[in-house]
Amino acid sequence: MALEKEDHARDAEFNKAMHGKSSQAQGGMRAMLQKDKAAQQAAVDEYFKHWDNKAAQEETDETRKARRDEYATLTRHYYNLATDLYEYGWGQSFHFCRFAYGESFYRAIARHEHYLAHMMGLRDGMRVLDVGCGVGGPAREIIKFSGANVMGMNNNDYQIERATRYAQKEGLSHKLKFTKGDFMQMPFPDNSFDAVYAIEATVHAPSLEGIYSEIFRVLKPGGVFGVYEWLMTDNYDNDNPHHREIRLGIEQGDGISNMEKIDVALDAMKAAGYELEHHEDLADREEEDYSPWYWPLSGELKYIASLGDVFTIMRMTKIGRGLVHKFVGGLETIGIAPRGTQKTADSLAVAADCLVTGGREKLFTPMYLMVGRKPANVSS
Repeated sequence: MALEKEDHARDAEFNKAMHGKSSQAQGGMRAMLQKDKAAQQAAVDEYFKHWDNKAAQEETDETRKARRDEYATLTRHYYNLATDLYEYGWGQSFHFCRFAYGESFYRAIARHEHYLAHMMGLRDGMRVLDVGCGVGGPAREIIKFSGANVMGMNNNDYQIERATRYAQKEGLSHKLKFTKGDFMQMPFPDNSFDAVYAIEATVHAPSLEGIYSEIFRVLKPGGVFGVYEWLMTDNYDNDNPHHREIRLGIEQGDGISNMEKIDVALDAMKAAGYELEHHEDLADREEEDYSPWYWPLSGELKYIASLGDVFTIMRMTKIGRGLVHKFVGGLETIGIAPRGTQKTADSLAVAADCLVTGGREKLFTPMYLMVGRKPANVSS
């Protein structure tokens, strides 16, 4: 597979043009209103060209290949458009989790991160790579939990700027660094890290075997790789129009070029060379005292566990998303918000509904856990 050629100077210039100094803004909504309108429109056009006027029943192998071929640009522009909305609606850890009885939203998010670190055996002093680090929420939590030294890698300059600011604010700059890079062609020598993790990030790769192999390369012999992967389950049937509409809704609203099924991911881990130590769909655990991972998007307010959750969760429900749609649309009309902000928010809303449906019908999981180890006798 031919990979996109990286052009960091071009990306930095676009980041400066679109985001300006908005990475220093306090909140997602404030940052969102500080974008350059022309650059934002360019990002919207570049991103949505892969889905506009392409219905689920008309999807072809060629349209999927076109998305895979432009995976890096697609992902970069997706997060140029969606990062502020994510921070406004979800927080600084861009992932799902399960919820124990009485557990608040942010406590559950942190526990999900702790569990991955625990399953990988992360500990003080280890050199760890976070692949697709977002704005650094999971990395900061994992450092506090394990004491590890983390390098966050991302192909989006804006997210790196925000992540760097948050690390400085929390006094973690000595333990947490960030670098720009494409995870399919990482800027690290062979055998660089004691451990590598990815939380709902490698789904953006054009090939799971490709990304897992690249992670294998930068792991030291005996090193461990842990991942929460987004996958379609064994129940998914691509010839079923309803199933395909759910997958495409998730892919469009979440910047995904090519989502695979569970068996593809397991085969990719083995083909990359890992000794698979554990694999499990955490979304499929049947524990009576746990709420489903998708409930914050579902509008089922009966699961709210704390007063603080009321304000967090209400932004994610259909009512909350509807209010954001009208609010952002109004700001666009009067010229305060850049054009395309409402279109991005609407795309996220469609994805949210598809995520809930996919979760309820057990067609999709955002937390297929795999832990693999690079054999101690393999050096690259």
